Amino acid sequence: MRGMGAARVQTTQRTSRGPGSAHLPGVTTAFAANSEIARRAFSRGMAEAKAGRVRVGIEHLRQAIELDPQGEYRAQLAKLYTLVRQDGDAAETLRHAEQALPTDALSRDTMGCVYARLGDHCAALPHFTEAVRLEPRNTEFRYNLAATLNFLGRTDEANAALEALLAIAPGHARAHYLLASLHKQKPAQNHIDRLKQVSAKAREPRDRLLLGYALAKELEDIGEPAMALETLCAANAEHRRRLDYDFSRDAAIFDAIEAAWPLTAAQTEPPLDAPIFIIGMPRTGTTLVDRILSSHPGVENAGELQAMPLAVKCAAETRTRVVLDPETIAQAARTDIGAIGADYLRRANHHRRDPALRFTDKFPGNFLYAGFIAHALPNARIVCLRRHPMDTVLSNFRNLFAVSSRYYDYSYDLLDIAAYYVRFDRFMALWHERLQGRILELRYEDLIADQEGQTRRLLDHCGLDWSENCLDFHTNSAPVSTPSAAQVRRPIYRDSVARWKQHAEILKPVSHFFEEAGIALD
Repeated sequence: MRGMGAARVQTTQRTSRGPGSAHLPGVTTAFAANSEIARRAFSRGMAEAKAGRVRVGIEHLRQAIELDPQGEYRAQLAKLYTLVRQDGDAAETLRHAEQALPTDALSRDTMGCVYARLGDHCAALPHFTEAVRLEPRNTEFRYNLAATLNFLGRTDEANAALEALLAIAPGHARAHYLLASLHKQKPAQNHIDRLKQVSAKAREPRDRLLLGYALAKELEDIGEPAMALETLCAANAEHRRRLDYDFSRDAAIFDAIEAAWPLTAAQTEPPLDAPIFIIGMPRTGTTLVDRILSSHPGVENAGELQAMPLAVKCAAETRTRVVLDPETIAQAARTDIGAIGADYLRRANHHRRDPALRFTDKFPGNFLYAGFIAHALPNARIVCLRRHPMDTVLSNFRNLFAVSSRYYDYSYDLLDIAAYYVRFDRFMALWHERLQGRILELRYEDLIADQEGQTRRLLDHCGLDWSENCLDFHTNSAPVSTPSAAQVRRPIYRDSVARWKQHAEILKPVSHFFEEAGIALD
C-alpha cells in the first residue's frame, strides 16, 4: 500500500506544479516533506483506530488529508466515520474520494464497504469490481462483490462470483452460506454433497454454524424438511452452548420500556415529517411490506436504519457499551423527545435519495422504540407485522442473524424465541392500548390470502393513494439487503404459511409453552 501511495505522490506532485515549476527544488522538497508528515499521521491514525480510539484516529486522518488529500486516506476516513455513526461525514468524504480515486485494491474495497453501509449498493458495486480486478485472489474482496450483486438482484452474476471465490478457497463458509441463499435449490441441482464434505472439515465454530445453516436451507429446498431441521438444531445447539445468554437480559429491556413510557414527552415542537416505520419480530413479512410500499411512486426505501436507536442513545448520553439497555431507556425518556425526532431525521437523511418522497424505515427492532416514535414523530405511520406464533418461532430459528450481535442471542433456541415472542406479544398489546390508531397490525397470512385488500388497507393507513405498482412489488428493481432478497423478487406465494406444521412434533415444547402463556394458536 505504501508503494501505491508513493506512486500517487509522484502523480500529484507532477499535476500540482505550474508552468516552469520543475526548476523549483524548494517546492518539491516542501511537498515531499508534507507527504511524509501526512503518511505518518495516516499510519498513527490507523493505529489509534485499531486500538479502539476511533475518534482520535479520525483527527489524525483529517490532518493527513489536509497535507496530502489522496484517495486512500479519504477511503479509510470514511470507514472510521461509519464506526462512530457519523454517516453524513462518511458520505461527504466519499464524494471527495471519488474526485481522486485511490489505486490500491484495499481502498477501493473500503469505499465499497462504506457505500454498502450507507445503503447505496449501486455506488458500491464499481469499487468492489475494481478491488477484485486489482487483487483477484483476495477472497474477501470477491465475497463483497458477490454479496452486492445479490443485493442488486443480479443473482446469476453473484453465483458465478461465489463459485470463482470457492475455486480459490473451497472452505470459505460465508461464500457457501450466501450461495445457498441465492436460489431455491433443486433435487437435481444443489450443493448438498459439497456442503457435507466442507462441513466435515470445518474447524472454526462460526464456520460450522454458517455451513450448518447453508446445508439446512438446501435440504429444505429439495423437500427434506425433517433432515433440514435436524441439521439446524445441531448447528444452533452448538452455537447456543457458547453464548452467555439468559432471557432475563431481554426481559429487563421490555420492563424498562414499559416503566419509562409515562415519562416521555416532547419539550420542543416535534418534526412534521411522516416516515413509515415497518416493525415487528424478524422474519414475519417486514421486507415484503417494505417492498410493497417502496413500489409506490411516492415512497422510497431507506433501508433498515439504526437512526432511531442511535438518536435515543445520543439523547440519553449514557456510556454503556450497548445501544439499548435499561439505563439508556430510563435516561432517554426524561429528555426532549421532539429533539430525538429531529436527530432521527438528520441521521435518516443520509440514506435517502429523493427528499421529495416519503421514506420507509424497515428495521423490525424499532418495535422497541414505538413509544419514542409516536411522540418524537407525531405524523409518522407505524405498521407492525404479525405472523402465526409458531411460524414466527420457526422462521427466527431458521434465519441466521448477525452472529456478532448480542440482540439476536435469543434466536438459537426454540424456547428462547418463544419466550421472546410472549413478551413481544404483550408489548404490542401495550402499544395498542396507549397508541390507539397509530399502529396498523398487518397479519402476514392475511396479506398472502388477500393481497389487494390488505394492500389497500396498508396504503390507507400510511396516507397514500392507491397504486397498481404496489401489487407488482416483485418487479421493483431497488436493492434488497435482507435474507428475504430472493423471496421478494417473486410474486405472492403461500409456501411459508403454516410451515411449522411440518415440524409439529419437534415443536411440541413450543406449543405447550404458548398454551401456558395464553398465546392463541388457532
